[in-house]
Amino acid sequence: GIEFIDSYVFNKAEYVRFNSTVGRFVGYTEHGLKNAEAWNSDAGILGQEQAELERFCKPNADIYYSAIRDKT
Repeated sequence: GIEFIDSYVFNKAEYVRFNSTVGRFVGYTEHGLKNAEAWNSDAGILGQEQAELERFCKPNADIYYSAIRDKT
C-alpha cells in the first residue's frame, strides 16, 4: 500500500506530521501539539491533507517506482 506523510520541520526538528494511515495530524512538540489540535478540528485543512493520497500519490506512484527500478 501507499502511505502519504506530510512532515513540518523547524530548525531541523519535526514538530507535526500528517500521516494518511492515521488520517490526522500528530504533534511532537508543544507547538506541534497545538497545531495538530487546530488543524484536526478544521475540516478544510484536514480534508485537503486526506485527499493528497488520491490526488498526488496514487497517480504518480508508477512514475516514481519505474524511475527507481530503472536505476537499480
